[in-house]
This record gives sequence, structure tokens and C-alpha cells, in this order.
Amino acid sequence: MIRYLYPPMPLRIALIARSTLYRVPGGDTIQIQQTARLLNASGIKADICLTHEKITYNRYDLLHFFNITRPADILYHINKTPQRFIVSTIHIDYREYDSIYRKGLSGFILRMLPAHGSEYIKTLLRRLKGQDQWKGWQFVWKGQYKTIQEILRRAAIVLPNSYSEYTRLAKTYHLQPAYKVIPNGIDPQLFQYNPQIAKDPNLVICVARIEGIKNQLTLIQALNNTKYKLLLIGSPSPNQQEYYMRCRKAAASNIRFINNLSQQELLQFYQQASIHILPSWFETTGLSSLEAAAMGCKVIITDKGDAKEYFRSLAGYCNPQSPESMYAAIEAAAAQPYDNTLRNKILSNYIWQEATDATVDAYKEVIQSYEATHRHSWHKRYTQ
Repeated sequence: MIRYLYPPMPLRIALIARSTLYRVPGGDTIQIQQTARLLNASGIKADICLTHEKITYNRYDLLHFFNITRPADILYHINKTPQRFIVSTIHIDYREYDSIYRKGLSGFILRMLPAHGSEYIKTLLRRLKGQDQWKGWQFVWKGQYKTIQEILRRAAIVLPNSYSEYTRLAKTYHLQPAYKVIPNGIDPQLFQYNPQIAKDPNLVICVARIEGIKNQLTLIQALNNTKYKLLLIGSPSPNQQEYYMRCRKAAASNIRFINNLSQQELLQFYQQASIHILPSWFETTGLSSLEAAAMGCKVIITDKGDAKEYFRSLAGYCNPQSPESMYAAIEAAAAQPYDNTLRNKILSNYIWQEATDATVDAYKEVIQSYEATHRHSWHKRYTQ
């Protein structure tokens, strides 16, 4: 039940995320942690809840879910309570990666299925193998596509990271839910670039979980035995150990691997590196690209997904299928003098405080709309 804003009371928000949020950290982990931190600092009571946990819904004014690509995580909860909810969609499209790059039996099976069928099978397999947890079985017979459609119909509002993401979502599911774009960001107090410290012109870094969709193997092929030193910073995804071993086996002596680091620990590598590359098969934002750019790195990103809306002409682009494209983009970036235009753009437009402020505005819009509707219903009932 929503508690009215008048007299004012602190809002209570449940930020509900995948069960593996901490065990398999990614960009969504940072997004949720930063949102919770700044919401609490503003006086809003925000709790991070994992989808497999018991959630006392009536403690909260709103439920805020993350990752619509994992709809099984959401469906159980919205069927357990009439509580209003919103969704930060983080809608990733795995179709091209699954059709081109996945190997072996799993790749063969996924190529035979439509996109939503492949995501459905992957969700079930993660559950059966104990790699993920979600409650309830409604998703099993409803399926991926219809579950996401139901979530979009019932959500009070969706919060994509870009307009590009929203248009993909609307086109794919033939729905146009209410939305508010909430760009990802960086913490300017943490990511403070020191231009007095010289960068290594041949140091290239890639900060991402090591898995097929992030495409480190093709990047290794692009930079093996070249003048560039490549640091791959990130831990392997639990279900991609074979891919990780292929990366290790393929890497020449100029390639190094460093396990997942905290944002604080990443600072020294962002400060040293001249170039950051994220050659994924798909990115909604590429949070590490924002962080690297804020730390004075030249940035190269995939030409797949939504990241162009953030970087426009201020980044280099590469084709994730082509090692030659990656190497050419790195050579072009290395040859250009550093320009701080991108860094200034990020510090002006993409910081977590602004993202959180916009999120709070979305909360208030939803709650005020709910209150207005219920006041109207009350007035109509008792004045007839």
C-alpha cells in the first residue's frame, strides 16, 4: 500500500535485482549500488533486495526492478502483490552473439530457436544447473516474450538507459509503455583524472566480465604479438569457464589478465592506460567506457547496441566480428592527440547524482499519479 506524501514521509523503495548481483558483478551491480547510496543520502529509504529472497512488499511505497531481460525474476513478485512497480530495463539483445559466436551443442540449439526461445532456454538451464535462483513457476509456461510483455503492460513506468534502448524495447514487444530515460553515470568524486601523470601510449585496457558477449577472445586475436600491451580486467563468468580458458590459451606474452577489481582499485589502471576498448557484441551503455573516458582514456566501443547515444562522434568504433577492425580502431586512436571533449561531456551529463535525481522524479510522478487517481475515486464514490 502506498503511503501518501502529505504529510511528507520518507519514501521507502525496494531495489530488486538478480540473485547473482554480488556473486557475478556487472555494470548493473554498480548502477544499483550507486542508486541505493544516493537515494539513502537524499532521505529516501532504499533497500537492495535479491529476487530469490523473501520481500515484505507492504514495507515499501514502490518496487523498483532491474533487468527486464531476466523476466522470471520479476514475474513472481508482481503476481504476489498489487504494489506499484517500475523497471530499469537494461535490455540486452543477445541474438547476434548467439547466432554467430556461440559454439558447440548449445550454440547449435540456440541458433535453431527464435531469440525469445533462446533466452527462455538459457534461463531454465541456469536454474537447473544452480547458477541462478528465481521463485515460482509461472514463467515456465508463460515463456520469455509473453512474460516481458506482461511486465511492460503492468509497469507504472520503465526507465531505459537511453532513448535507443526504449525504441528497441517498443519495437520488439509491440508496446509503448510510459518511460523516462535515466542515463548511466560515473562518480566524479571518485574518478578524478590527473593530467600531470603521463599515460603509457601503448597500454590498452578492457574492463569487463570475461564472457563471450564481451568478446575478449577476438580482442586478443587483434592485439597478439603487437606493440600494444593489453590488460583484460575482470573475472570470468561462472558459466563461461571454457571461454576463459580459450582466452588464456590464445593470449600472447603482451596480454595480461587481472581478476575483477573494485572501482577504487581500477583507478590506477584507468589513469595509466591510453586507450580503453569494449568490443562487445552488444552494450546498452558500457559503464566502464564512461569511467575510462572520465579518467582521460581514449575510448573505443562496439558498433552494436545503444552506446552511440552516449559517445556520438567522440569515440572510436569497431566491428566485434573483426580483429582487423579492432586493431585499426586502436591504431587510429593511438595516432590522435588526446582531446578532453568527451571527458567534459561525461562530467556534465553522465553522473550518478543526476541519474538518481531523475529516478526520484520518476518515483514521485508514479506516486502522485496513484494518489490523484485514488482521490478522484474516493470523491466520486462519496459525492454521488
